[in-house]
Amino acid sequence: MIDNSLITLNENAVENNIAFLRKKLGDKVKISAVVKANAYGHGIEQIVPVFEKYGIDHYSAFYYSEAVRVFDSLSKPATIMVMGWLCDKSIGDAIEKGIEFFVFNIERLNIAIKYAKELNLKAKIHLEAETGMNRSGLNIDELENAIAIIKENIEYIEISGFCTHLAGAESVSNFLRIQNQLKKYKKMLATLEANDLSPKYKHVANSAAAFVYPKARMDLVRIGIMLYGFWSSSEVYVQYINRKSNKIDPLKRILGWQSQIMAVKKVKSGEFVGYGISYLAQSNITTALVPVGYSFGYSRSLSNKGRVLIRGHRCSVIGVVNMNMIIVDVTHAGDTKVGDEVVLIGKQDELEIKVSAFSEISDQLNYEVLAHLLETIKRIVI
Repeated sequence: MIDNSLITLNENAVENNIAFLRKKLGDKVKISAVVKANAYGHGIEQIVPVFEKYGIDHYSAFYYSEAVRVFDSLSKPATIMVMGWLCDKSIGDAIEKGIEFFVFNIERLNIAIKYAKELNLKAKIHLEAETGMNRSGLNIDELENAIAIIKENIEYIEISGFCTHLAGAESVSNFLRIQNQLKKYKKMLATLEANDLSPKYKHVANSAAAFVYPKARMDLVRIGIMLYGFWSSSEVYVQYINRKSNKIDPLKRILGWQSQIMAVKKVKSGEFVGYGISYLAQSNITTALVPVGYSFGYSRSLSNKGRVLIRGHRCSVIGVVNMNMIIVDVTHAGDTKVGDEVVLIGKQDELEIKVSAFSEISDQLNYEVLAHLLETIKRIVI
């Protein structure tokens, strides 16, 4: 565990975000908390118990290994759904644990039936339809084939869901494409139900679609980024906030990231700082060394661009971001010393460094910044 850096998770923000989403989505819509990519960098083992505390009882992971981590982090039974990768053996393990998983090709369906028969248990599957994303899913011919196979083995299959993924609901430019996907989904759902196969949940919406396309909410929504306090895009946020008289963002960021000063150094005017010649001191300056770099998720593209908070001052990252270190100009930050707190994301006094500051400067998505945060950084709930 890395001990020179700390990620904090604000429990009050979790409670706020869940309450807001429940109010907007309604009591009839199940929220599945998406916890892929180490719960968007927040830490599965740390955030899942907090989600559970505030009533979340359905989780979506991408890898089976993530699903197992969720399983082990829960204090009571909940539904866990794998949207992506499972090896053959993991399918058997999932069936034993009651973990649900997407079926997006005939091969996986046949493997699921094979293990279900060996275990004499039902495989809980979500049939994924290909509606226009052209990424994964069963086309209409494959769906009809899957229906025939399921009906022959109905004692070993439970259809927990029928789903698809919408291609870019966060942007209005995709409006027609999304509408076509929804029409195709309904047509394929009708084919499934015409064969007396009724899924427990019908689900197509992620965070963006749940707000932009209310009819896409159906029985269940897969909410990721919004649970963590971020809007899917500025378009989604503007569309929501424009309808409100109160223009305050209802979501609260959960994550903060802090480190500390490792060393303080005086640099004379005319000297280069760090690797190469990307930064030349124009005057006598004081620098602080912070033990965080691109291996932690602090992008190299923030070289000579990043900002951190030290002693209530906004300080510039100077020179090239190293694998394990950044150099910061603290000339105007007062009497800085080794051990002083460095805020990389979050608040210090009246100032704040937002994740969006990273994404705007480094041309990364909020999702990308969060997903790159090193898993071995210590995380605590406050």
